[in-house]
Formats: sequence, structure tokens, C-alpha cells
Amino acid sequence: MTCSIAIIIPTLNEEKRIPFLKQLLPQVTEVIVVDGGSNDKTVQIATDIGLSVLHCSNGRGAQLNTGAAAAQSSILLFLHADTSLPMEFPKRINDCLQQHNTVAGAFSLGTKDNSFLLKMICLGANIRSRLLQLPYGDQSLFIRKTDFESLGGFPELPIMEDYIFVQMAKQKGKVRTLPQTVITSARRWQKLGAVKTTVINQLIILGYRFGVSPEKLASFYRRGGLLRKVRGDKRTDTIG
Repeated sequence: MTCSIAIIIPTLNEEKRIPFLKQLLPQVTEVIVVDGGSNDKTVQIATDIGLSVLHCSNGRGAQLNTGAAAAQSSILLFLHADTSLPMEFPKRINDCLQQHNTVAGAFSLGTKDNSFLLKMICLGANIRSRLLQLPYGDQSLFIRKTDFESLGGFPELPIMEDYIFVQMAKQKGKVRTLPQTVITSARRWQKLGAVKTTVINQLIILGYRFGVSPEKLASFYRRGGLLRKVRGDKRTDTIG
């Protein structure tokens, strides 16, 4: 049975990328943009091309939960605005979630930058995702809405919402990573350099595992320059 899919896209100043999302409309039941307080033309463009637009300025976790609550579809797909989905993604998602004991899934990670270092970073991310059942938000997580609700949604924290959510999902069933690849912008790695960005991400995860509060981790993330240069100071970004 093919289930309906809602794509939920958290945004903040994404006017350059929003027009490309129009191509998603014929492929799924709903495309919901949840804006976090953009001061560019993100909201106007999203509205003009026929996307549903909601507003929530309390961080990415809250944005994702707001979109999920509004969605009427059976399956939720959480997509970053700078990420392109693979061909036939609705079929891939439906097939994945019909597998035994599968609660959630994601796609393999790729970037628009084909440098050797970023290829190795993506390879490492994909190995982690499969071996540990631990994909991150930039891999376009998907889940049945009923399962999402039973898990309580994303934690509304200043950082790590995707990491924590997947850990919760693993307690309920399998989190599968598909071989098909999403292509995401390399801007996070390009702004600070691939090595520095990766080191910061791993330190954040290590800190969380040793009990450092998400608030302190978010402060460290900002001091590292990743939030300030990539997203501004209004909100946090994924660790992936």
C-alpha cells in the first residue's frame, strides 16, 4: 500500500533555494515550509509557488514539530531546504517503512562538492548511519506520523534535536539508511573548512554523551563559528 507523504522544511533566509522546492509538489501530498523568522523573501517565494507556509521562531526542533502537527499525511519527511532528494523517493520511502520492524529511515549522504575530503566525510557518515542506525537530519529523516507522535516528536532543544530523536526511534524499531543518496549543499563545510567543521561536530556529540547540557553545547557551537557564519545567531543548525 502506498501511503501519503508530507515534506516538512524548516527555513531561515533560504530565498535562493526555495524556488527549487516547487518540483516536489507533484510528487507528494503536502509540502510544508516552517519559517523561523526570515528577513529575506523566503516566505513570499514559498507562498507564491504554492507551498504551505507556517511560522515558528523557537528553533529547528520546534519548527519540525509545528510542521508535523499540521501535516495530514501518513508519512513525514523532514527535508533541509538546501538538499535534493533522489529519484522515486516516495516509492523508496514507502518500501522502506513497510519492512519488518522499521520505525524510521533516511537516505545516504552526498554533497554538491566532489572534493576528496568531503567524499570521505560522506562515506564516514554513511557507514555510521548503517552500522549504528544513526543518520542525521541532513540525510532527510522520514517516519510514519503515528510513530512520530508516539515518540513525542523532536526534542525542542537548542541543538542535537536530530541526534536525540533518532536515538529515541531506535528504541522503538529499526532506523534504516537507504542506498539512494540525497545531495546537500557543502556550505557548512566550505565556510569553516571541512576538517574544522567535522571536529566541532564530533566534539559536540562527545560532549553530549558525557552529559554536557544542550545549552552549553550550543554556546560552544556558536563560539566555533559554525552557527554565526552559516545560519546567523537566531537559531541552531544540525550537527550532521
